[in-house]
Amino acid sequence: MDLFNFDPKMILSFYLTLFRISVVLFIMPFFGDTLPNVLKGALLLVLTLAVWPKLSFPAHTFPANPMNIAVMFAGEVVLGLTLGCIVRMIIAAVQIGGAIINFQMGFSMVNSIDPLTGQQEPMTTQFIYMCTMLTFLSFNGHLHLINALGASFELVPPGGLFLTPELMTTVMEFSRQMFILGVRIAAPVIMALFLVDLALALISRTAPQMNILVMGFPLKIAVGFLFMSYVMEMMGDYITNFISAMDDVMLHLMKLGIPHT
Repeated sequence: MDLFNFDPKMILSFYLTLFRISVVLFIMPFFGDTLPNVLKGALLLVLTLAVWPKLSFPAHTFPANPMNIAVMFAGEVVLGLTLGCIVRMIIAAVQIGGAIINFQMGFSMVNSIDPLTGQQEPMTTQFIYMCTMLTFLSFNGHLHLINALGASFELVPPGGLFLTPELMTTVMEFSRQMFILGVRIAAPVIMALFLVDLALALISRTAPQMNILVMGFPLKIAVGFLFMSYVMEMMGDYITNFISAMDDVMLHLMKLGIPHT
């Protein structure tokens, strides 16, 4: 094989595949957030070489001028955001639930540094987030993301995904469900700590000489951690149901983003 006589069409087809995988892979959760840059580059080349012989785009779909290339790149970014938003929604719901639990347990001033963003995160938020990501990976959620990436080659042409009204409406509906799920995650701890506060209020009325503040803080922390074990069990069910429906949801979103002719 002559290494210096590549077919130009083959090179353009390889570039199109590289664009699709690079943009989508770097925006997706887990792949774009946690992996080092060197590992992401190696994974990008491996996936491109694996996908290109079977799912490559034809060379004639490569834009002819820089403006069209920029438009195509913007469409690839929209595709990456669309595929990643579903997973990021459930991550955001977990973080909302963790923040509520953190406040109810009296840990408002107890924060930890998130190594990915460099921002301060509540302790329980970081703990539940890490447990959620480990559960997501243990149920092969990352493989479902790669499967959705492969399906995009058959459904979406290069730069062919747009922010259609139907897609935006569906994404907004998912964002509404995000807040509902966050409250549902925190609900067991909220109810348990509410009953603890109610019991402490009754004790303070019947025995005013007792120091409720000294007794209340460790009691609320102990009850909060106890009911967080139930939250972890609930999270396993939520993640399992989410992964089982993730392929269909992502395919549906990609179809909504393709303008009807």
